[in-house]
Amino acid sequence: MRGGIPICFPQFGNCGSLEQHGFARNKIWVIDDDPPPLPPSDYNGKVYVDLLLKPTEEDMKCWPHCFEFRLRVALAMDGNLSMISRVRNINGKPFSFSFGYHTYFSVSDVSEVRIEGLETLDYLDNLHQRERFTEQGDAITFESEVDRVYLSSPNVIAVLDHERKRTCVLRKEGLPDVVVWNPWEKKSKTMIDFGDEEYKQMLCVDAAAIEKPITLKPGEEWTGRLELSAVPSSYCSDHLDF
Repeated sequence: MRGGIPICFPQFGNCGSLEQHGFARNKIWVIDDDPPPLPPSDYNGKVYVDLLLKPTEEDMKCWPHCFEFRLRVALAMDGNLSMISRVRNINGKPFSFSFGYHTYFSVSDVSEVRIEGLETLDYLDNLHQRERFTEQGDAITFESEVDRVYLSSPNVIAVLDHERKRTCVLRKEGLPDVVVWNPWEKKSKTMIDFGDEEYKQMLCVDAAAIEKPITLKPGEEWTGRLELSAVPSSYCSDHLDF
């Protein structure tokens, strides 16, 4: 799937024994008619749908853990999109997982886009065997393929699209890492589900938990939140509440 926000669970990428990005994004979810309550701020002024995913027998063969994954997708009157994931261990033993909201942004021209909020952070470079580096730039810009996992990131990140005069702001909770990915020209030509020139109009900036997998004991629940909003391009990290 190239677009939208695929849910990567219980594995992000290929750093495990499961299929790329785990199985959740390829499953049929059901409407959750009676979800456990969330804070009032997750209801007020929003339209939303609650979804539920439970493992099938096939899932249990490749990942033998019993879980309930609840996902609320909510849209506010101002256009802000929020996603709340809740994973509960209903297993008899602990289990661990990695996770990511694999968010595809449509951009005017990736070479004119910059990301603010990840300066000075350490990152794992997937183009160099996950070697650890430290970000040196005052913002992230794009001149070639990028595939990085930024670690211990702030909860607010800004994606500035100068040509569209628009900034997309990510606000997250429970998700310490941020993945930044663009395949650029050479890799795009090797991807059968990706146009040769499509890399110019896309950028993935993913709120995730990768470096340190989440471990749940029996009965425990984890929550990961993401909110996306679009604001005028004059908005930048100077205005963000880090």
